[in-house]
Amino acid sequence: MKQKHYRRFLLLLILLSAATFANAQIKVEASETVELMAILSRTAGFREYCMDMGEQYTKDTEAWFAPYKQHPTVAYMKDLRSKYYIGYDAVMTMAINLKTDRKIVTITGEKLNLGNRWQNIEIDTFLVHINQFYADTRFHDFYTQHLSFYESVLRTYEKNVMQYFHQDWYPRFYGTEPTERFRVVIGFTNGGGNYGPSRQLPGHSKEVFAICGYSIDEKTGKAFENGTDYAATLIHEFNHSFVNPLFDANTDQFGTIGEKLLKRHYRGMNNQAYRNAATVINESIVRAAVIIYMQENGFSAEQIKSEMYEQITRDFLWIPELVTALRHYSKHRNRYKTLDDYYPEIVKCLEKYLKVETERIENAL
Repeated sequence: MKQKHYRRFLLLLILLSAATFANAQIKVEASETVELMAILSRTAGFREYCMDMGEQYTKDTEAWFAPYKQHPTVAYMKDLRSKYYIGYDAVMTMAINLKTDRKIVTITGEKLNLGNRWQNIEIDTFLVHINQFYADTRFHDFYTQHLSFYESVLRTYEKNVMQYFHQDWYPRFYGTEPTERFRVVIGFTNGGGNYGPSRQLPGHSKEVFAICGYSIDEKTGKAFENGTDYAATLIHEFNHSFVNPLFDANTDQFGTIGEKLLKRHYRGMNNQAYRNAATVINESIVRAAVIIYMQENGFSAEQIKSEMYEQITRDFLWIPELVTALRHYSKHRNRYKTLDDYYPEIVKCLEKYLKVETERIENAL
């Protein structure tokens, strides 16, 4: 009898733990430092931050910051881009490692957490420049004046997009529990750019961010109205926190195949700033995992097909084969407890794709 009660208690504990994880609310946020770094990069002419898809917000940004295009900090940022390739995700990585008390901008973490591109840059010099821009442009006033706008967009995103995000799917699919805290931030200046940086503050759990770009739909004149159109981006970014560490643990297996894929499809990958084997492999697995997520969470056949074709047009031509492989993994979890256990099969899948592609080319010649 006691043993029976113990089993019931243990089952209840497991169910409660699962429910707590599944129901953990992720609050969608705006970030002053994300806007600061994005707007500074836009003012410096970084093309990825000049998509200008925010209509009135873009107009407000241009009107406020256009007079500062010759600012010393803007010139400094252009120099960082030219010398150290600061741009794209490097901008957002710095943004999440900054904080402000409305008067001064400081850095929160360690320099090592900023990624390779920031390592040769003197951070104290950077902080002097960013604070000069922050003060001279009265940036906090700009941010404060748009708080009600930010809040309205966040509410729309929570209502229309977050309903498609099921956090409990990730540990079920990957077979490992997350050790990170998930955070969703809207990048109001980022347009179609989406980024997944992370940070590790001393004494805190690692934080994984999905920084989702803000854009107005040309047909509806609104943002985030059709939640399924944007859910794939959110689903995508959080897959990275599970997938990226697996490459690091399997570099010997994946390094060679990643280099081959990159060499064969260099132009398409390079145009998306995917310039090394790790990025190509991680992006491939994440994009295939998004399709599995959609299949297992009630998305329509048309939505799933659209996502598949979207990835093929982005030059991930091996996505159909990779989706098939991940679906096999998902259906045989009695054999594969974690995705890490299945990685040798993923290698075989990609090797087979390259072999077939090579044979097609040789046959044609």
